Amino acid sequence: MPFIITAILIVLSAVAAMSLRNLVHCALCLIVTFAGLAGLFLQLDAQFVGFAQILVYIGAVAILILFAILLTRSTEMRSSEVRTASSSWWIGIGIALLTFGCLAGAVLSSAAMNQPTAKPAVVTVKEIGAQLMNNYVLPLEVIGLLLTAAMIGAALIAMREKAEPK
Repeated sequence: MPFIITAILIVLSAVAAMSLRNLVHCALCLIVTFAGLAGLFLQLDAQFVGFAQILVYIGAVAILILFAILLTRSTEMRSSEVRTASSSWWIGIGIALLTFGCLAGAVLSSAAMNQPTAKPAVVTVKEIGAQLMNNYVLPLEVIGLLLTAAMIGAALIAMREKAEPK
């Protein structure tokens, strides 16, 4: 039951992210989609991937999208509403359903579907963290410095220089 609720939440928020006209609302729906995906990973006992999803996608990418939208918002974006959907939208839905049917048929007829599933490896987030802090400290620090430099560069680009009075 929790899977079904999470899946419905993910699908609804993804559809809302694609169909809403306000960019901020689209970005917020994208954050809900990312959170739902993280919840699915956590339900599958993939703690590292779930927490990485939360940290990277919700904590970084989605917030970056929101800041980019809010910092670059101008009067051009607030123009009158223009119809963005084509009058032949049903062709796109037909192609999407045909593609889904082909992919589903290929997956279901695959020989890998008949093989027994292997027992998953038991790796905890604590073990991954211990490996990062013991054996991979230098790459972790380099990535941290690189991300910090990128954040400072993005802040400098986003800052607008004050116009000097004439």
